[in-house]
Amino acid sequence: MVPRLFVDDGLADGAPIELALAQSHYLRDVMRLGVGASVTLFNGRDGEWAAVVDAVAKRSVTLRATARKRPQTAEPDLWLCFAPVKKARIDFIAEKATELGASALRPVLTRHTMVERVNVERLRANAVEAAEQTGRLTVPVVEEPVTLAAMLATWPAGRRLMICDETGGGAPVAQALASLDETGRAAPWAVLIGPEGGFAREELDRISAVPGVLPVGLGPRILRADTAVVAALACWQAMVGDWRAATPRLSPDYATNRNFGDDTRGNLIRGMREEG
Repeated sequence: MVPRLFVDDGLADGAPIELALAQSHYLRDVMRLGVGASVTLFNGRDGEWAAVVDAVAKRSVTLRATARKRPQTAEPDLWLCFAPVKKARIDFIAEKATELGASALRPVLTRHTMVERVNVERLRANAVEAAEQTGRLTVPVVEEPVTLAAMLATWPAGRRLMICDETGGGAPVAQALASLDETGRAAPWAVLIGPEGGFAREELDRISAVPGVLPVGLGPRILRADTAVVAALACWQAMVGDWRAATPRLSPDYATNRNFGDDTRGNLIRGMREEG
């Protein structure tokens, strides 16, 4: 299996890339790659590139980009705005939102939010790992937490907002999204998921005043916040986003030719988290 890594460096034919310490350790000591081994790279700007290991030192690994495998393509402009939850569940949210194509992760503090401190660097690390594993060409932007009032006060004109309203104030999500016209589907969007205690009444009133807000319901059962994130993003992608396009054929035999990273690194990182 060919490792797949996110890097900050520019990618071009022949460009050298000196990896950070953690990535060097992963390739050298975990994957045990030597000079000439293949690696796949992406940086969110230049597409996906094949690279080879050029040099291995005690504390660094240097790669060389050799050929572009995929051009950079546009992805849905979809923010996930969510009330923070406890550590394991917020890790899950960052991972699954990245897999489901969110372009930004924006923690939002509401009246009933139980967790107010958010480890943004940890969220970013989860997003990078998920992007490497899932084959997407970008990593979502991870923002610092803001209050709901501050977020709404600076809400950008033209960005639609889908709020998952557990009070029954919205149409069923599939019905609401199916009713959008082409202009509505083409707009930038955000999905807002509230805290486990729900939004306060005045918060719902303030959200409903946002131009272009779309309240939706996620069915008859009460969902945990992390479950609601997955459900809402999946519905949006299926009805409005890039799930409407055909799934690309990645390989003649996908089961034996996976190139989107490997489970070794994911298992290693998960083990480190559990020990921590």
